Amino acid sequence: MVAYKSKVVERIELPSRDRRERALAEAGYNVFDLAAEDVFVDLLTDSGTGAMSDAQWAAVMRGDESYAGSRSFAELESAVRDVMGFERVVPTHQGRGAENVLYGALLEAGDVAINNTHFDTTRAHVANQGAEPVDCPAEGAHDRQSDEPFKGNLSLERARSVVDDVGAERVPLVISTITNNSTAGQPVSVENTRRVREFADEIDARFVIDACRFAENAGFVRRREDEFAEAEIAEIAREQLSYADAIVMSGKKDGLANAGGFVATDDEGLFERCKQRAILFEGFPTYGGMSGRDVAAMAVGLREAVEEAYVTDRLDSVGAFAGLLEDAGVPIYTPPGGHAVYLDAGAALPHLSDDEFPGQALVCELYREGGVRGVELGSFAFPDTDRPELVRLAVPRRTYHAEHFEHVAETAASVLENRAAIDGLEIVSEPETPELRHFTADLEPVSP
Repeated sequence: MVAYKSKVVERIELPSRDRRERALAEAGYNVFDLAAEDVFVDLLTDSGTGAMSDAQWAAVMRGDESYAGSRSFAELESAVRDVMGFERVVPTHQGRGAENVLYGALLEAGDVAINNTHFDTTRAHVANQGAEPVDCPAEGAHDRQSDEPFKGNLSLERARSVVDDVGAERVPLVISTITNNSTAGQPVSVENTRRVREFADEIDARFVIDACRFAENAGFVRRREDEFAEAEIAEIAREQLSYADAIVMSGKKDGLANAGGFVATDDEGLFERCKQRAILFEGFPTYGGMSGRDVAAMAVGLREAVEEAYVTDRLDSVGAFAGLLEDAGVPIYTPPGGHAVYLDAGAALPHLSDDEFPGQALVCELYREGGVRGVELGSFAFPDTDRPELVRLAVPRRTYHAEHFEHVAETAASVLENRAAIDGLEIVSEPETPELRHFTADLEPVSP
């Protein structure tokens, strides 16, 4: 059942193939450098790209722009308390700002941070503190055809192996990302969250939940974890988050906003350290780099994110998109996640080796063929890690309709019909920070 109707529309058009060819070459075969007006269906990210509700736009008009003591901040505090269960909030301009604030307060050089799977900015922030990010994905997490319900879980066996190798004193931080973006948006069970909490206590570490997509994760928990089959989404979300010492949040995902993020905790000492770092890097603690309008919109969005109709529509629409791709013969990671469909670029372009970046080659061909922009999350984005060659097609919230998804599926099918003619890519230039190279590196086709 469709949960929304449109009040405002934006005209878009598919640029000519010649224009797409030129744009791709001028962008150095890196779709981050494409102009948005040259993109027809933009699935680069679901971060801050969704459509806000009428209630959020009303909140924008009421936003309090006071530098200190803003009414909008009080509304955000109330929403975080009611929806997520935490009393103390440190706002930031977006999720990576929250990562900088929190991980800068918790990590030092020589530390090790354990995560179910670090995403790009998380990995970079850990490394920026001189610490080592270590992934501990669940067994079978990279099996794209496995029907395991919680492939996003953190492997306690692997985590204990890390502690045995480096010593508990070097592991002050354990992180669980829900849903697990780097593992194809797969959910994390509440039972796994409880066990990770116990593990963190065993080694005297802080337990942090990256809660960017906490509501989508709660939706999967209700569908797949028997204990919560009759529970409300809001109830599940609060239960799962209650096991964390702190959460880091991008409000641009399940805050349903175009900007914003925060750290939340009940630990007074940690809160004070985060607040002081936020003043240095983000702004005064009652606006955190956001306008009052942004804060107000995110406060409303957090409440909307746990509404039953919203979560059901979100998971069902992404699942339907996955079905269109499967019906078109496109190899995808299954079951699909809640915010994106992940294509298996290794299976789609088997004639390309990993060092020819098959995922990035597939991203470029999707744009060249149909003006569709996705993002590579394989060996190009995550160098020197053991991850499959995936392409993420992230679905902006409440934005695209069935016709757009049909166009993407038709585009992907056309690309695969001519896959043998697709060349690999090589890097021409890249930044000094390897964890972030996919944002700004330039590439070119490998000469046949």
